[in-house]
Amino acid sequence: MGDRILILYGSYRSDRQGIRLADYLVASFTARGAAVELIDAKAIDLPILDRMYKEYPAGEAPPKLAELAAKIRAADAFVFVTGEYNWGVQPGLKNLTDHFLEEWFWRPAAIASYSAGRFAGARAGLAWHGTLSEMGMVVISSSLAVGGIGQAFDADGAPAGSGGAALERAFPRFADDLAWWTEAAREQRAKRPPPY
Repeated sequence: MGDRILILYGSYRSDRQGIRLADYLVASFTARGAAVELIDAKAIDLPILDRMYKEYPAGEAPPKLAELAAKIRAADAFVFVTGEYNWGVQPGLKNLTDHFLEEWFWRPAAIASYSAGRFAGARAGLAWHGTLSEMGMVVISSSLAVGGIGQAFDADGAPAGSGGAALERAFPRFADDLAWWTEAAREQRAKRPPPY
């Protein structure tokens, strides 16, 4: 069985552009042999954070929260697909992420950012780097950044134009980097339990 990767996407907008990047990543990692699942914050639609999963008494968490916690714990790695909102992170993705903590520990994470403009969501990617590290993940050094997201894919979701070409050139290194850290983390967890 290939690496178990969750692709997490957080836009709640009506005309979501980044979903095409998320779908591209699902297809591309699947083609490399990974077992991939898209976790769409809008589809799951968690309430604004009031109580983290771990704060519910055993067996009393809402079913969709318990189901997502199990998927996070079972994953080998994560890819966070994030747009940039006014130099910051998407609230939908941040809200989904903040419902959990220990579930994320000791696995690698990768960041794929996007925006309509030329900075390609890089500022949101930078913000996510610190957040994910604080939440116990090892964030890989490779990242994907897609500018002009509205023109980077064609109507069928295939990479298009210069933005799509840049994405296709960058993806192999991004995926290789994540695969290396995924294997390293899995082997280390098999050798001995994490220290906390």
